[in-house]
Amino acid sequence: MKPNIITPWPLVLVACLAINAGFAQQQQSSAAAGAAPSSASAEKELRAANDQFYAALNAMFAGNLAPMNAIWSHRGDVTDMGPFGGRLTGWKAVGGEFKKEAGMKLGGRVVCTDVIVQAGADMGYTVCVEEGQNMSAEGKPVTVSHRATNVFRKESGQWKLVHHHTDISLQLEKATGSTVK
Repeated sequence: MKPNIITPWPLVLVACLAINAGFAQQQQSSAAAGAAPSSASAEKELRAANDQFYAALNAMFAGNLAPMNAIWSHRGDVTDMGPFGGRLTGWKAVGGEFKKEAGMKLGGRVVCTDVIVQAGADMGYTVCVEEGQNMSAEGKPVTVSHRATNVFRKESGQWKLVHHHTDISLQLEKATGSTVK
């Protein structure tokens, strides 16, 4: 008998809906008490964590893995659905893929544009477009433009990435010969 495998999509959707519901409830409670919503601070912190993730991604393109290891949660429930396709579950698999990608030294730079941030008390997400360039195995530039979603959770008072998802990049797959299955 095959075990039932639950894909993260319903879980990510439920988490995003719960964050939005929690955010609305926080605003209503604050408004009823006559106080300003406390979400501005959480949103600012989450935006900074998202910026830290993209700085870490660019450092990884140069072969430096330390910042990526610092921004991610190292728990078994993290997931990554990056531009090479497939789904990685658990820090061992996700961290292993980043080690492989750091070794490729893709070079280039990716920035997060058109960012939307939603932050709750202990979970939040960002939605953006990743734009920039990487390099092929032959050293030629490969333009990238992906939609991306990043889900964060507070662990010991710090925002840690628990899920990252981008569009599949056929350009990068072709240029690097890499896929994740």
